[in-house]
Amino acid sequence: MTDSAPTLPDAADITHAGFAAIIGAPNAGKSTLTNLLVGTKVAIVTHKVQTTRFPIRGVAHKDTVQIVLVDTPGIFRAKKRLDRAMVKAAWSGAEEADAVIHLIDASAWVADRAGEATGAQKLSVEDDRRVMETLKETGRKAFLALNKIDLFAHENVLPIMAELSDAGVYEEIFMISALNGDGVAPMLEKLAEKMPAGPALYPPEQTADLPMRLLAAEVTREKLMLRLHQELPYQLMVETESWEPFDNGAVRVRQAVIIAREQHKGMVLGKGGSAIKAIGKAAREDLSEMLGQPVHLFLFVKVDPKWMERREAYQSVGLEFDA
Repeated sequence: MTDSAPTLPDAADITHAGFAAIIGAPNAGKSTLTNLLVGTKVAIVTHKVQTTRFPIRGVAHKDTVQIVLVDTPGIFRAKKRLDRAMVKAAWSGAEEADAVIHLIDASAWVADRAGEATGAQKLSVEDDRRVMETLKETGRKAFLALNKIDLFAHENVLPIMAELSDAGVYEEIFMISALNGDGVAPMLEKLAEKMPAGPALYPPEQTADLPMRLLAAEVTREKLMLRLHQELPYQLMVETESWEPFDNGAVRVRQAVIIAREQHKGMVLGKGGSAIKAIGKAAREDLSEMLGQPVHLFLFVKVDPKWMERREAYQSVGLEFDA
């Protein structure tokens, strides 16, 4: 993969089109890989686990083949309602896809084998094994992508490749870096071969299947997650309440940052409103670049202790409330 923008085919030239789901443990790099293959940002990315909450479709191309990538939430041992809904959405995306990529943070496996894994890395390996067990139970074959190969010597991963290959659930194994694109081109070739014959599912110039209001809310949530710490990011959501276009091409966006506890309000606002101003500025700049138009973004904080138990909060992003 290179940094140059991919050349898009004409819709009439597309001969094959289908879906490829990217599944894996939280923070394996699924959204980073999706953005790389699409060639632009369609999914938010942070260093925190559980950033992606619902499947996001990004549109990629390989010659005359259209590949609709389904970036799914991380798969982990779910207990809370929101967590269960996210995990179910991930498996639903895999069941409906023409191809499945199981993306693994290989650096976690290398550290685990060396007895140097952190708590988060141990959890990642456990979650990966859980995915493998489910693939084996369902009989679904997948491509395995060992990600973050830029973080360790390649010979360290050879015994891990042998172990994972013996699991019998992978068609092929690729060593990649979703961050810099190493090893991604051969995987894209194999994904293209899996796509069924048929016309384009989306106009080639469309990069994502995501309503603009939802995309804007996700961008703001990304900035909140990058700014805030501890458990607070997982207890908040963002809703785009109004979207008002102007004749000069600009748009006025009003969003509510919804938190579960009154005592968290100060953390979101910051001293003298400094945190919310910085978050709004970063989100506004990102959105303006993504949309190619000026964005006037207005944020306010709303306290709703029961938002994670409200059915409409799940339906608005396509999650199942009763998962």
